[in-house]
Amino acid sequence: MSQSESENLSVTLFKNQKQALETSGLVPYLPSSLEKVSASGERSWYRELRRPQWIWQGVDPIELESILSRIASSDKNRTRDEWLDTVSGYHTGNWAYEWIHAGTEHQKKAAELTGDEAAEECFKASLYFSIAGYPHIKGDNLATQAQVLANKAYDMAAQQTSHRIEKIQVPYKGKKITCYLHLPSTEKPLPVVIVSGGMDSLQTDMWRLYRDFLAPNNMAMLTLDMPSIGHSSHWPLTEDSSCLHQAVLNHLPNIPWVDRFHAAVMGFRFGGNVALRLSFLEPDRLKACVALGAPIHHILSNSAQLKKMPKMYLDILASRLGKQVVDINSLTSQMQAWSLKNQGFLSGGRKTSVSVLSIGLQDDPVSPKSDNKLAALFSQYGKGIELKSKTLHSGYEEALNQMIEWIKEEMKQ
Repeated sequence: MSQSESENLSVTLFKNQKQALETSGLVPYLPSSLEKVSASGERSWYRELRRPQWIWQGVDPIELESILSRIASSDKNRTRDEWLDTVSGYHTGNWAYEWIHAGTEHQKKAAELTGDEAAEECFKASLYFSIAGYPHIKGDNLATQAQVLANKAYDMAAQQTSHRIEKIQVPYKGKKITCYLHLPSTEKPLPVVIVSGGMDSLQTDMWRLYRDFLAPNNMAMLTLDMPSIGHSSHWPLTEDSSCLHQAVLNHLPNIPWVDRFHAAVMGFRFGGNVALRLSFLEPDRLKACVALGAPIHHILSNSAQLKKMPKMYLDILASRLGKQVVDINSLTSQMQAWSLKNQGFLSGGRKTSVSVLSIGLQDDPVSPKSDNKLAALFSQYGKGIELKSKTLHSGYEEALNQMIEWIKEEMKQ
């Protein structure tokens, strides 16, 4: 797709969105539940702002603050006056509008460049478009259309980068799981790491992980979206949360560029829960498993603590589960079924032979020290690490270096 075609696509997608529904109000709650959610903490933003993570992934820090400033200073109508990022309608000040506008500027820069320089601008545009749709609530028209732009920009980058990127379609239950396979070389089958993020991010957000960490170590990266989001949005999130990843793992023998005997799985946030689950289901197919900031047991089985989470997180859970109207008591009780301890994987005497590295952050309510120790305990060669960093994402560099070294060591076996 040419640059002009890409810009025309952006115009076409958003021309009728002046009065688009605003993200924070998309998930309906019972009145009694909404009162509880609204009373939980003082916040200036509906969205959890992930500055360090987004900068690490490739967002320009000055540009980031400029975008957030334009959103915060907007005088347009907001759905909730107390939340700065709830400007309704697709125009200046709206979250999706500002991020898409910035992403389009990077696409324009790409048109003036060639090769890897052009590809990097397209990868950056894809990331901006992905953030425009964050946190990717179902029924959010602007988010859905932002995902289209993110995927198109990623495909444009794939055509121009010196790395080889293949779109892999894995058959599953009459449909196809769409994955991106990233290859630093094709001279021989490479060790492969299957990677997923949380329930509020897209697989196209993972470019820097591959470029700066996996590719220099001559490892392939295979990404896929979590159930109920992105390319995987037509599959619901169920207690069998690793079903798509299991299908992809079983498909590896059909992919000529990867060494199926040297496969690892890596997950961030809820993707870490899935990675750990898979290491118990498929111990003979995996060499290593690494999870960063994963909800494993504690938060999932603690309804009182879950209810205190910001509304964005509760909206994400409700959206992924396909809730029509949210009863917060029912929702938080239902999440107990996703606890790997409650599912029987992290209890009893059975350990996985997969080497597990589970990393959490000090005082992180989602992934406490007890969870990471529990995950390590049920691996024959497991390790739980607690980072001292102030935020999970400012510790990315340290955590990822440890994760890559762990995988490299296990791939030698």
